[in-house]
Amino acid sequence: MRKFSFFIVGVVALLIASCSSQKFHTTRVESIDFKQFKTYAWLPPIDSLSKDYFNNDIAKSKILTTANQELEARGLTYTKNDPELLFRYIAIVNNKSKEIYSNYSFGFGMGGPWGWYRPWGGYMGYSTSFPIGKERVRYGHIIIEAVDRQTNTVVWQARGTSQVNDPEDAINDIPKIISGIIKEYPIKIKK
Repeated sequence: MRKFSFFIVGVVALLIASCSSQKFHTTRVESIDFKQFKTYAWLPPIDSLSKDYFNNDIAKSKILTTANQELEARGLTYTKNDPELLFRYIAIVNNKSKEIYSNYSFGFGMGGPWGWYRPWGGYMGYSTSFPIGKERVRYGHIIIEAVDRQTNTVVWQARGTSQVNDPEDAINDIPKIISGIIKEYPIKIKK
C-alpha cells in the first residue's frame, strides 16, 4: 500500500510539473458575427519591446505560419486582394519581479511519561511561508488583433503570455503560444 501511495504522489507531481505556464486572454466586440468574415491578410507587425526574442526572421515566420494554419482551419482564406479582416501582431518581452517564499515549520512531540517520545501522543506544530526576496523574471507576450477593414477598428484581440528564460526557448514555444491565441478566436475549427 505504501508503494502505491508513493506512485500516486509521483504521478500527481509529474502532472503538476507538466502543466503549462502559458496564459491566454481575449476580448472582442460582442455585437459582431464573426462568421461574416471570409478573407484576411496581415498588416506589418507593430514595433515592440521584444528585446530581440521575437524580432527576427525565424520568430516572424513561426508566428505567421502557425497563425495562417489556425485561421484557415477556422474557414478564413488568406488573400492580398480586398480582405475583410486585417490581422497584426505585437510581441513584447518585459521584466517583472516575483516574490521568492521560504517555508518555515515549527513543531514539538508530546506524550510518554516525560514528553520526549511519542508512543502515546502525537506531533503538534504548524508551517508557514513568508517572502525572503525577489527574483527577476522575463515574460513574453504576443498579442494578435483583428481589424475590420470596413470600419478600420479592432474587433478582436487575444494575448498569450509565457515566462521566457532564453531566446531559443521563446522561439521554439511560438507555435504553442500562437495556437493557444487563435483558439480564442470566436470561430471554432471547421471539421
